[in-house]
Amino acid sequence: MILTVTLNTALDITYRVRELRPHTSHRVTEVTERPGGKGLNVARVLAALGHQVTATGFAGGATGRTLKEQLTRTHGLVDALVPVAGATRRTIAVVDQSTGDTTQLNEPGPVITPAEWSAFLQAYDDLVRSAAAVALCGSLPPGVPVGAYAHLVRTARAAGVPVLLDTSGEPLRRGVAARPDIVKPNADELAELTGSHEPLQATRDARRRGAHTVVASLGAEGLLAVNTEGRWRAAPPRRLTGNPTGAGDSAVAGLLSGLVDHLPWPARLARAAALSAATVLAPAAGEFDRRTYEELLDQVAVTGEVTAA
Repeated sequence: MILTVTLNTALDITYRVRELRPHTSHRVTEVTERPGGKGLNVARVLAALGHQVTATGFAGGATGRTLKEQLTRTHGLVDALVPVAGATRRTIAVVDQSTGDTTQLNEPGPVITPAEWSAFLQAYDDLVRSAAAVALCGSLPPGVPVGAYAHLVRTARAAGVPVLLDTSGEPLRRGVAARPDIVKPNADELAELTGSHEPLQATRDARRRGAHTVVASLGAEGLLAVNTEGRWRAAPPRRLTGNPTGAGDSAVAGLLSGLVDHLPWPARLARAAALSAATVLAPAAGEFDRRTYEELLDQVAVTGEVTAA
């Protein structure tokens, strides 16, 4: 079982409009509604790949009930979300069909009480013991300690369970210091963490801060991975246009899938890059175009060298 943690779950709503223009009314051509938050996106992709997944985090209010109801439709996914009094947030993605660009609006999330946080920690302690790997993903809702991910990383490591961290800002800075097995920042998050805008230098600096492996998402340039075994770059053969929301989450799913399948790092990165690219063609985050994924899997170019990083 792979455990995903989404402390700030969301109900993702995607609107498609012919052309997005400020200060005007728009007629929406298509609406999709899905369970969201980075960890739930990861969980749904993993389930689609055939893995058994348990999703935990928080859910509350009418939005939370809708989210949980929709999760029941995902085969292979077990809902272990902890109930809270506040309402789960919504995220709104507006896709401009004329350009393919997406505008994202993210609500802050419910305020988590100390009692609710304690209840989550107990649930997490119980779940992590039977996990093959753990993904800690996304932002922290109000009320959750800024060092939350550092605590969860240490708990997983104490249980001997590999842990991947995908967050940003101060939660990332503190989480990295707890020595996660993998961190997966994008270019901006990596630069904020290290102060360097040169990807290779920044990934090396992030490793010195505590991460065993750093996998950086570089947008259309693909993925860069650095660890003690070496360094590699993986990129799809062509750039796909569509909705990029959730592409990074699919990359996380690919990395975790490759980890539990005991793939070597180049094959893990190829899987992650192919999934990330195939997500751009899907209608919403947490999904991917399977035909495109299978085509790209053998076409992703992975270059690098086995050397001390």
